Amino acid sequence: MISEELQQLLLNYCEPDDALLQHIDRETNLKVLLPRMLSGHYQGRVLSMISKMNNPKRILEVGTFTGYATLCLAEGLTADGLIYTLDVNAELEDMVRGNFAKSPLNDKIKYIIGDAQESLKSLTAETFDLVFIDADKKNNGTYYDLVFDQVKPGGVIIVDNVLWSGKILNQAQDKDTKNINSFNDYINADQRVEKLILPVRDGLLVIRKK
Repeated sequence: MISEELQQLLLNYCEPDDALLQHIDRETNLKVLLPRMLSGHYQGRVLSMISKMNNPKRILEVGTFTGYATLCLAEGLTADGLIYTLDVNAELEDMVRGNFAKSPLNDKIKYIIGDAQESLKSLTAETFDLVFIDADKKNNGTYYDLVFDQVKPGGVIIVDNVLWSGKILNQAQDKDTKNINSFNDYINADQRVEKLILPVRDGLLVIRKK
């Protein structure tokens, strides 16, 4: 969405990744299909900053992939905080658990494999300060509705890929773009929240519950 020159400038003015995040980035690009799904350095620092500003006790992440964003979000947790991260892809489980095991934040991470809608049923007793939705885009609205009542007032929900490579500007008529447009419009009309889109990578919709 922005030029390579500007992207490099932005990277020059944010905190560097630690060695583990660099390792996850490298290994994901070498070994995993669709490595562009990784949040990456700049977006990871944005997620980390939002988490640190929120100082959450409980985080929910829908869509773990290789664990990069999970670790970025976990940086802001309170001393007794936890992050629940949900993913359906069992083929990546060994890689992801290995990544988490190398982190000093490992004890704060609850990694759950399975259908996210089913996994959420096991978490109904929890309340969340921060939620990051980055999974199958057609279900953005479903995940949002399922978790909304568990988000504390003042809590934040972040949804990734809401600019969809700029296709929403062109009102493209493919199913994915229509789904994302519909979700964005749904959030825009939701009077229970404040919202804005950050033009970070593929677009982060940041939603604050009133």
